[in-house]
Amino acid sequence: MKYIGKKIHKSDGNALVKGLPVYTDDLGINNNTLIIKILRNPHPNAVIKSIDVSEALAMDGVECALTYKDVPDVYFTLAGQSYPEPSAYDRRVLDRHVRYVGDEVAIVAAVDEKTALKALKKIHVEYDVLEPVLDLDTALDNKALVHPVQPHTNFDIGCDASRNIASTTYTEQGNVDEVLKSCDAVSGLRCRTQAQAHAMMETYRASVAIDYNGRLVVTSSTQIPFHVRRHLSRILGIPKSMIKIIKPRLGGGFGGKQTATAELFPALVTHITKKPSKIIYTRHETFSCSTSRHAMMLDVRLGADRNGRIKAIDIHSFSDTGAYGEHAPTVFYVVGHKTLPLYHSEACRYYGHALYTNKMPAGALRGYGATQGTFAQESAMNQLSDMLGIDPCELRLMNLLDEGDVHHELDGSIPGNPAVLKSSALKKCIETGKKMIGWDEKYPRVVIDDRYVKGYGMAVTMQGSGIAKIDTATAFIKLNDGGFFTLIHSASDMGQGSDTVLLQMAAEVLEVDIKNIIVTSDDIDTVPYDPGAYASSGTYVTGNAVIAAAEDMKRQITETAARMLHTDAESIEYGGDVIRSKDGSSISLREIGEKLCGFTGKDQLIAKGTYGGDTSPPPFVAGFAEVTVDTETGRCAVTDFCAVADCGTVINENLARVQLEGGIAQGIGMALYEDVIYSSTGRMATDTFMTYKIPCRKDFNCIRTAFESSYEPTGPFGAKSLGEVVINTPAPAIAHAVYNAVGVRVTELPITPEKVLMGMLKKDG
Repeated sequence: MKYIGKKIHKSDGNALVKGLPVYTDDLGINNNTLIIKILRNPHPNAVIKSIDVSEALAMDGVECALTYKDVPDVYFTLAGQSYPEPSAYDRRVLDRHVRYVGDEVAIVAAVDEKTALKALKKIHVEYDVLEPVLDLDTALDNKALVHPVQPHTNFDIGCDASRNIASTTYTEQGNVDEVLKSCDAVSGLRCRTQAQAHAMMETYRASVAIDYNGRLVVTSSTQIPFHVRRHLSRILGIPKSMIKIIKPRLGGGFGGKQTATAELFPALVTHITKKPSKIIYTRHETFSCSTSRHAMMLDVRLGADRNGRIKAIDIHSFSDTGAYGEHAPTVFYVVGHKTLPLYHSEACRYYGHALYTNKMPAGALRGYGATQGTFAQESAMNQLSDMLGIDPCELRLMNLLDEGDVHHELDGSIPGNPAVLKSSALKKCIETGKKMIGWDEKYPRVVIDDRYVKGYGMAVTMQGSGIAKIDTATAFIKLNDGGFFTLIHSASDMGQGSDTVLLQMAAEVLEVDIKNIIVTSDDIDTVPYDPGAYASSGTYVTGNAVIAAAEDMKRQITETAARMLHTDAESIEYGGDVIRSKDGSSISLREIGEKLCGFTGKDQLIAKGTYGGDTSPPPFVAGFAEVTVDTETGRCAVTDFCAVADCGTVINENLARVQLEGGIAQGIGMALYEDVIYSSTGRMATDTFMTYKIPCRKDFNCIRTAFESSYEPTGPFGAKSLGEVVINTPAPAIAHAVYNAVGVRVTELPITPEKVLMGMLKKDG
């Protein structure tokens, strides 16, 4: 193949490196734009007794100052999910009841930022401060309620606000309790994973204006343009047809921009004032007034016979969804359903609650629940290997699901209708990773000297490719008068390179130079529906749609060339730039395009492809960590990390490798450094890059990657996803390596020097 599996440079790489104006704040700016600032709540839980904005409104340059009295009284969710959304409708634009430090109290729009900030100080608010719920351990059935009124849900997600429950999940195959009783060895751990910030380069931002047709034109840095339009339509009470969304290039998202965090404020201001407006979140607001990863507590048990065959897997979890339930049920669901199918077992169970607390809401973040579930299950798996005296790699190799195997929880299939695993190279990934890290020679530890010890650990993981039976994408391909093509889609490229991968697929099918195709994806008035950039759907879901569109275009070109060459389609040999007939005559794409777009032509060729799958084939990663531990301080350094991925056919090795390396870096951050911390009064303490620590390049040392390809028959050219699965293995692998180095099993992330040192001191008495 000419383009598939090749190291193609990103189609927008040069523009991004040169800093050309391609981002949200580069567009739609004029001198009359109102600047929006938000007055935010200082209490974790309170009710507004009175609010006075008269002094702010009296200031020169202040256009409006809106409170809960001035905005639509409608409940909604901001989660970027297909309609009807599974997340509860539990928030309003502005509410008398404010539920976390940073919750919105008033919206000010002024002629400039300085005036808007001054106006915030002129707003006088009196609060009735309530008892907050700040601890996940005590949230369930706490007498203090985050939501005194039961919110609306489109599905029965087990939401019970009277118990602070945002959603409930229970799934069981077989009788877990009975099977555990028959096991020769049962590992059991309580694991805790922390809230993690997205820490993307570009903060949340959006600008809104009214065009000459009276429509709201929203320019936003978002992963979910179609969902944003639906949310704004509901909130403002206007038809979707009166809202236009423009989505430029994103400066990173990692799931944060799968929630419509900022768009509603300028949309509301412009809708009311009829003047253009914009909002740009500060870094402080991005940290403390948006969303984070769900912090979780997970109790996991694995039961096996004496030979190492797993018989039962049991995970009970609580998730901290914060003040609002965006993504609460779906993230919580994924925790179990993207971990349980890794291994054969006689019985498996996953259950628990996502709970409301008076903290910043949690939402989507790369890994989307599988990260938390993987840490718990893989940590228990490594504990089980120690109990049985079996090498952790061998224990996994004898228990992993393999091609042709079935599992009731695979793809979230319904009981009695198990899904078949059609592609997996995970066992090869383990074998390759072992060789890369030198497992057989070095495991479990290498003593360097009296102070430093190197420990070795590993973990495996799976994810999904889009959302089965929900995600649908459509792509158009148009043949232009110059003989070149336009690929029209709406998968949001936020740096992962989806535009490039989709171009490769189209060029491969159409048999033309990749430079002969231009791509457009930024204006949802002109692009077909796509759910957005989440759930690792770009390559798999949108890619399949692009291939279908390209095949349709080939068919149309063949039929058109036959008509123009006065022959039948069976006599045509499609050759990309030149279409030939068996009788020796030929016609170029340029000639076809010019004729079809001219007076003598019949019509312009426009092809369409749509895809929505019944399956979500899992990609896999095996991760191996070498961690050097300072036994005097407890400091841990990842000195080598080897990750081997199975994402089916690797469409673009350049982009795939960057995805894998980037995910490992984020996973190392979660394992060792990053933690969203709150004070005892509910105020976020880690709300700047001075206090929230992400690893720098020196903290990564050596990251090495490789690919073991399988062939996924439902995927485009045999491909599966890669974007999310890459973050899941570092935390459990690093924890395993630390244990093997110094005998301290850390089950609460992040793995700080204090935890390791105190564990060593406790172990030594």
